[in-house]
Amino acid sequence: MSDLVTGDAVVLGLRPARLPSRALAIALDLFVYLTGYLIISIGLTLATASLDSAAQAAVAVGSFLLVLVGVPIAVETLSHGRSLGKLACGLRVVRDDGGPIRFRHALVRGAMGVVELLGTFGAIACIASLISARGRRLGDVFAGALVVRERVPGARVMPVPPPPPWLAGRFSGLDLSAVPDGLWLAVRQYLTRMNQLDPQVGAAMAVRLADDLVARTGAPAPAGVPAAAFLMAVVHERQSRDAARAFGPGVAPAYAPPGVPAMPAMPAGMSPAWGHPGPGAYAPQAVQPATSPATAPAPVPVPAEVPAPAVPPRPATGFAPPA
Repeated sequence: MSDLVTGDAVVLGLRPARLPSRALAIALDLFVYLTGYLIISIGLTLATASLDSAAQAAVAVGSFLLVLVGVPIAVETLSHGRSLGKLACGLRVVRDDGGPIRFRHALVRGAMGVVELLGTFGAIACIASLISARGRRLGDVFAGALVVRERVPGARVMPVPPPPPWLAGRFSGLDLSAVPDGLWLAVRQYLTRMNQLDPQVGAAMAVRLADDLVARTGAPAPAGVPAAAFLMAVVHERQSRDAARAFGPGVAPAYAPPGVPAMPAMPAGMSPAWGHPGPGAYAPQAVQPATSPATAPAPVPVPAEVPAPAVPPRPATGFAPPA
């Protein structure tokens, strides 16, 4: 991947096209252009049969420059770097800063292509592309352009494991607006690969990511919650909010498919310092599963003389929402 920096100091991750894909695109373009040039040459030969040899030579040179030089330049200019061969191979010509090319870029590339591609049958272009770190030929270097891949194979997205049930709904008041996208991506990548990491390395990464989230949200972390469980619960809260904004309230986000284990409940002997073993223990409250109105049992009438049992107060969660 090529890290190109634009004028606004934005880093672009572009994948430069290499020699095999570029050679295939050029071969397709040349086949189309040479076929058109051959048809036009036959028509001009029949039309100029009554002219002298000098006029016929001038018409031949003009048709050569028009079809094999002018047409490729016009196609790249009008299509912003996508010729027929590049479109078939998923390639595109862009500027060094990642923007679309203009007429001057296409003109320099087309003029140099006469020497690189037609004059030497592509030998100079192949050598320059193999030597260049980004696979550029001489026409690209002089024009300040780059051929990149537009169609990149997409990677399989791993599901994020669901949080433990005793953490559901504990972060509904957390302010997530200050968390950058880069941190969300780092947290997601850790959660999808934490089972593949060394336990000590994974625990250190979870603590560091959790500290970054706490610093961004401005709220202290709940006491006795492991770092990995905290990350799962916060990602769950963000997915719930995104689903509510997209589909309306009451829509739960999609989690891992069956077979992905959830975060187990915190065992005894975990200290409040992000789940490191210590003398303190944390016993989470059991969360009763919600029942739908259709399956809920009918209420049992209570006699007037029998007082109803007192509802115990809700236990403290240990989490203080931001002011």
